[in-house]
Amino acid sequence: MRIQVKGRGGATVDDELRSRVEKKFGKVARQVSPLAELEIELKEERNPAIKDSQIAEATLHLKGVTLRASERSPDMTHSINLMAEDLSRQVKKHRDKRRKRRESQKPQEPSAA
Repeated sequence: MRIQVKGRGGATVDDELRSRVEKKFGKVARQVSPLAELEIELKEERNPAIKDSQIAEATLHLKGVTLRASERSPDMTHSINLMAEDLSRQVKKHRDKRRKRRESQKPQEPSAA
């Protein structure tokens, strides 16, 4: 899986943050195709009235479907963790749905009666 990490609105993406993102999405990477693309956008709200100012958004492009997740919290690391859990749940649901669809299309074997 290819991972792109972008920083917007004052959020800087250093090597430590990039490695943390790659580590967190390792579980998702094992479940999807190596051709899948993951775009992660890290933003910071500049408004002091907004308590949860650190925003992490992910877009996962799979074959035939695009999954999105967005989380916000006061800490960027926490936002990334929440987003990784959400995207992992979506990928699992998508895989289960595909597996059930594939199994239902298999021809049924006649039972020996």
